[in-house]
Amino acid sequence: MSLLPAITPASVTCPNPLISPPNPKPQPLSSNPNPRISLKPLESVVLWTSSISRHCRAGQLSQAAQEFTRMRLSGVEPNHITFITLLSGCAEFPSKGRDLGSLIHGYVCKLGLDKEDVMVGTSLVEMYSKGEQVEVAKLVFDAMMVKNSVSWNTMIDGYMRNREYEKAVEVFDEMPQRDVISWTALINGFAKRGFYEEALDWFREMMIFGVEPDYVTIIAVLTACANLGTLSVGLWVHRLVLKQSFRNNVRVNNSLIDMYSRCGCIEFAREVFDKMQKRSLVSWNSIIVGFAVNGFAEEALKYFDAMQKEGFKPDGVSFTGALTACSHAGLVDEGLRYFDIMKRVHKISPRIEHFGCIVDLYSRAGKLKEAWDLVRNMPMKPNEVVLGSLLAACRNYGDISLAERIVKNLAALDPGSDSNYVLLSNIYAAVGRWVGASKVRRRMKALGIQKKPGFSSIEISGCVHEFVAGDKSHIDKDSIYAMLELLSFDLMSSGYAPEIVVTE
Repeated sequence: MSLLPAITPASVTCPNPLISPPNPKPQPLSSNPNPRISLKPLESVVLWTSSISRHCRAGQLSQAAQEFTRMRLSGVEPNHITFITLLSGCAEFPSKGRDLGSLIHGYVCKLGLDKEDVMVGTSLVEMYSKGEQVEVAKLVFDAMMVKNSVSWNTMIDGYMRNREYEKAVEVFDEMPQRDVISWTALINGFAKRGFYEEALDWFREMMIFGVEPDYVTIIAVLTACANLGTLSVGLWVHRLVLKQSFRNNVRVNNSLIDMYSRCGCIEFAREVFDKMQKRSLVSWNSIIVGFAVNGFAEEALKYFDAMQKEGFKPDGVSFTGALTACSHAGLVDEGLRYFDIMKRVHKISPRIEHFGCIVDLYSRAGKLKEAWDLVRNMPMKPNEVVLGSLLAACRNYGDISLAERIVKNLAALDPGSDSNYVLLSNIYAAVGRWVGASKVRRRMKALGIQKKPGFSSIEISGCVHEFVAGDKSHIDKDSIYAMLELLSFDLMSSGYAPEIVVTE
């Protein structure tokens, strides 16, 4: 169904205004500029385009299409800004704008703007890329007679957005001249989609080519460092930030706080926070959550109170930090009080992460019945994180009956997951119920579920090295195993005896 309003012969005698010029006799319409005031053609276009823009920004694409039709019926010719406005609206709301975008594309093709006007062509590329039609975007891009850096960068971002990474790199390599935005399109694209090592590799390439990063690049790189735990790279980036004009950028500093917190360097995070000239709610949330997840419950709650004294109203993330702090410190009553304040005073509806914090709070305190009752009475379906937290508590407190019920729920959520069955098997083994442990293993085998090998990682000189049990693929394996044998010998000499647990 077209988003354009129906035009019947009874209301107008001209053809569809999206295809050919309208009847030259303008009709007085309510949204038209005051008909008693004579306007220059350009002024009329600006007024109509402004009205269309308001609807597009609000996601009211049907109303925007109606305004465009009324504009044409009023005898006002749209210009390239009008088309860019409509195409940008379709790009920002792709689910609503697919039909309208195609119609506008047809119109600009008739006028030749898709090939001859670089801004219109680029807007088309962006619209199709955001609408998951990246191949159509590439057709438009290839047909453009004039391209600028924005056109190339938009095409790269389009491929990254649609997970066509190799094609994004191909376009990048074909660029006649690359700028910081081109590099950032790749770095940010990889970081947003979880390819953190690739993001850092491209950042290194960027620095080798002597391209100065901007704050968007820095935020993407810090995100990669936070997720990989590459503290040395993060420290180097921080030193780079201190030399740049954006060293007081709030978003950059927020990313630094998050990076240091997730790398376990909470004092560095505190130092960045304390030196910030201006803070946002995200700044406070980052340091509160950082203290909480690193086990500094008292500091997290102190900053939570200080945030409110500074005039910031806590949101859901703020309370997640406070509840996490209470959970890690075993402050059951305090955590329940914050949970009540969040709902009753701040009118924040609890999300799954808030319920997860309370379940974890009960679980760590050994209140498994209360935790299970909360899980069963949650207004939403519990996820793997919530149930996994309770299952881990069952292992610690030896509650096999509850563990069996939880695993049934987890199996329904993710039938192919191995970790839940392995944990249940280990719970049986921990209390000496070998038959039960063996039964779980046989069930895994019958379902075709194999235990995925866990891995450990370590960062050395900015590079992350990953290892699995018995791994001998590393280039320095001889030195690594020699060191392990030395450590093992030292442990034995000190009286250590390994505990062997049979789980089969």
